[in-house]
Order: sequence, then structure tokens, then C-alpha cells
Amino acid sequence: MPETGDTAADFTAPLANGDIEEFTLSERLEDDAPIVLAFFPGAFTSVCTTEMCAFQDRLASFNDLDATVYGVSRDSPFTLNEFRDQNELEFGLISDYNGEIIDDYGIEMDFADLGVYGVAKRSVFVIDGDGEITYAWVSDDPGVEPDYDEVEAAAEDAA
Repeated sequence: MPETGDTAADFTAPLANGDIEEFTLSERLEDDAPIVLAFFPGAFTSVCTTEMCAFQDRLASFNDLDATVYGVSRDSPFTLNEFRDQNELEFGLISDYNGEIIDDYGIEMDFADLGVYGVAKRSVFVIDGDGEITYAWVSDDPGVEPDYDEVEAAAEDAA
């Protein structure tokens, strides 16, 4: 699992932003950094919806810091676009449908009692323009949301 000071694992994945585009982390660093990657277990679930809506509520503050927020989950890009639409999210959601990013970041978890495997632990990473992780938060409890003030402060520090 990456920690503060580590280089963020690069990846390419579908970005649901109303359309579906290719997203490569290393290519976005110059224009979008600091980047906030907010991993969540699954679209349309209660805590995940609350979390993504909380990031939406704070989006103006992140924009003021020139920080770019992206949600990341195992959901398909089509599901993520519907999730964006229904919750009026104005930031992109990255589809890690094959679980490769979750694996690279070491944040995989299972809900074995539900038959759901390989989803993301609720996690937030702030990445600066050099690709360095300047903030890392990972929860083993899927019901716990990040400290949004702390994430915002980390994005400000990385700007």
C-alpha cells in the first residue's frame, strides 16, 4: 500500500465524465495536479453515495486550489456515468473494472458474506505534480468516510 512520499502507481483506465475517455494518471499530472483519487467500494451504495456527494459539495474549494478530484471504483464506466448523472457529480469517475489499480495501490477488500470480491477499500490519495503521494488515507471499515477537511488541506499543501 503506498504511503506519503511514495511515487503514485501510474495507470490507464476509462474515465466516466459524461462520455467515456481514456485516463492516464501520468498524463494528467501536469494540468490537473494536485490530483485527489478517492477510491470507493461501489456506486449506488449508501456510504459511497454520501462520500461522492460530499466531494461534490466541496468541489468549488478543490477547484479554488487548482486540485482535481476523481472517484475510483470497480464499477463499469457506464454504471459510473449513470451514478454521476443521478447524483449530479461534476467530477470524473475512473473505472477500475479489472481491479488493476486497486491491486497496484494494495487496497483490495472483499465482502465475502455478500459474494463481492476485489473492491476498493475506501481510500484517498493526494498526488502532486511530480507524481508523489503527499497524502494517503485508507480505511479498513467501509462505513467510515474520510476527513474531508484533512483531504482539502492536503490538496492545498500539494498545490
